[in-house]
Amino acid sequence: MPDIHIDINKGESEMIRGCIREEKWAQKKLWDLCSKKLFAVCKRYLNSQEEAEDCFIEAFSKILDKMPTFRSDGSFEGWMRRITVNHCINTIRKNKIVFCDIDLPGNEISYTEDFASDMDAKSISLLIDKLPSGYKTIFNLYAVEGYKHREISEMLGITEGTSRSQYSKAKKALIIMVNKKYGENSFLWSIKDSKK
Repeated sequence: MPDIHIDINKGESEMIRGCIREEKWAQKKLWDLCSKKLFAVCKRYLNSQEEAEDCFIEAFSKILDKMPTFRSDGSFEGWMRRITVNHCINTIRKNKIVFCDIDLPGNEISYTEDFASDMDAKSISLLIDKLPSGYKTIFNLYAVEGYKHREISEMLGITEGTSRSQYSKAKKALIIMVNKKYGENSFLWSIKDSKK
């Protein structure tokens, strides 16, 4: 998925200063510019609309609270996204998501790394939402946000091997869901019965 792109150009500094001074016009402008995209980030990590809404409101509040710490030498959009993702991860930790292995017996998957190139983003997103919480979290952090397994393990308090395993099994589950929905060997995937 592409980075959030919010076109705030030269008005960005003025808006940030207004948010720091807690001016309502600046907070409204920030909300109007980023709410849909940052809510989508929360929705990718959390299981229900209500959880995602709560998480987004809390993350937006954190963004406003931390506004004085933003240094203009980096991307404002990236800074907001990082706060939002970190808040999602903290919410997942509070909810005690268990990162466990779920065996999908009898199937060996082969695929190319670009396994979803023929699907639209909405279809992929809907399938990712169906993953178990642990798989979904790891998949989003690694494949969507671009974190390394070492970073994910530190964030979530799990081993690097668990992160790798969860990511691999998330891909496997996604491939099975796609093949079930669109037919075996659809797009770039194939499932081979390991008993043959």
